[in-house]
Amino acid sequence: MQYLNTFSKSRLAWLLLLLSIVIFEGCALFFQHVMNLAPCVMCVYERVAMMGIGFAAIVGLLAPQNAFFRWIGLAGWGYCAYRGVVLAYQHVGFQLNPSPFATCDLFVQFPTWAPINHWAPWMFEAYGDCAKIVWHFLTLTMPQWLVVIFAGNLIVWAVMVVAQFFGKKSA
Repeated sequence: MQYLNTFSKSRLAWLLLLLSIVIFEGCALFFQHVMNLAPCVMCVYERVAMMGIGFAAIVGLLAPQNAFFRWIGLAGWGYCAYRGVVLAYQHVGFQLNPSPFATCDLFVQFPTWAPINHWAPWMFEAYGDCAKIVWHFLTLTMPQWLVVIFAGNLIVWAVMVVAQFFGKKSA
């Protein structure tokens, strides 16, 4: 745990987290713009949760030795990973248990002060159906993979939070 404590205070740790998010966001854009898979409302919200983890990584990357920046980064990472798991799990429910009474919104709902779907429609505009399964890999759908990815983030986050309490022992 002391090693993970030290690692969490390095820029490499936060850079690896940021790099993983860039890769996942790149995959989402590849699916949308190259494979022509239309993102749904839940897909867009899951992208935002993923980007939240990326922003948390940037905060941690700014000054990983500083406890304030590290804890803000950890808090943002944990919150966004948790929200991502909840959104992805709900999305799985829409796909595997379709119902006319339980559907996602027709349009994304962002605050009026941050209409990111208008600022970057190529990334945040939804025009797909949440209940439609358009892609499988190793028998899992895209939202099921997102549950795995966000849950994996939560597990790594929890280990890193616990590691914060295992600093170097004084002689």
